[in-house]
Amino acid sequence: METVNVSGMQRALLAFYRKHKRDLPWRRTTDPYAIWVSEIMLQQTQVQTVAPRFGRFLQQFPTVAALAAADESTVCEAWAGLGYYRRARHLHKAARVIIAEHDGVAPTTAAELRHLPGIGAYTAAAVASIAFDEKIAAVDGNLVRVLSRVFSLPGRADDPALIAGVRDHAERLVQNARPGDINQALMDIGATICRADGADCAPCPLRETCGAHAEGRPLHYPEKKKPTARKALPVAFAWIERAGQVLLEQRPLDGLWPGLWQLPSAEGRAAKATLGKRLGEKMGPAIVRVSHTLSHRDVTATVYRATAVASAGQRWWRNPLSAPLSGLARKAIQSTLSLWKRP
Repeated sequence: METVNVSGMQRALLAFYRKHKRDLPWRRTTDPYAIWVSEIMLQQTQVQTVAPRFGRFLQQFPTVAALAAADESTVCEAWAGLGYYRRARHLHKAARVIIAEHDGVAPTTAAELRHLPGIGAYTAAAVASIAFDEKIAAVDGNLVRVLSRVFSLPGRADDPALIAGVRDHAERLVQNARPGDINQALMDIGATICRADGADCAPCPLRETCGAHAEGRPLHYPEKKKPTARKALPVAFAWIERAGQVLLEQRPLDGLWPGLWQLPSAEGRAAKATLGKRLGEKMGPAIVRVSHTLSHRDVTATVYRATAVASAGQRWWRNPLSAPLSGLARKAIQSTLSLWKRP
């Protein structure tokens, strides 16, 4: 691929972005703070989940100073529904660092941005290129997939050699007056055209220079990651009701499902006994059992009937499904509501 016309690819990407870019709320602003917030929200959260919450968050915290002045708990409450509260905590900490160490002005380069809490290489490059026109590639899984196909690069998606090769090509592409648009064009191609589960090559602006398309096997690149063995994780949940309300508790802000709500629980081999000890009572009969698959764990959760009073970190919910829940907790609550008739 040494003979590829980089300037031609740049023109194709910019024309595509100009005509077909997704209409997203964070693309209607040039405010670096808003762009930074959007990139943090988009970490491990789908666009359709972020879009309706982005504007509400900025209304509550319109500037980095407003975000820094807020309590961490207030920021986490505003984050509800976006998952992974750790990101909200890092965003809040970073705002305070910007106020305390940068006179309220965010750093303008990827290298400087990476010193802020919660900002890794991809987020720093995305913010720096989009908000400040730094000529730096924002390399994530989508970009690895797209450019490994375009340049017919061998290797698994998590292969450091493949990622380095993709980064080299991507850095050449962003040597342009509009590096942020180049990065966002590639993001959109990965999200809507050159997907992991299929490739719709006809509308792709890189089709004519794509090695995988020429070979007639776009899904061959990149090679699949080696499967990771998943460990079994038993979970016990307690179903506790009072006057039509269900008791939920908030998970710690670190670890698995940080900051999300669930039925009172315990994990591990002796989960039921551990939960009973926590609640100070013998657990009642099992109501329902559900299974849930995580990237590294196979979870089996059993919901038991119990009685208890609320303690710190717990709260009564009339509609428990309205709480910000993990996928496992939602599944357990829905199954219980459908299979067990309340007295």
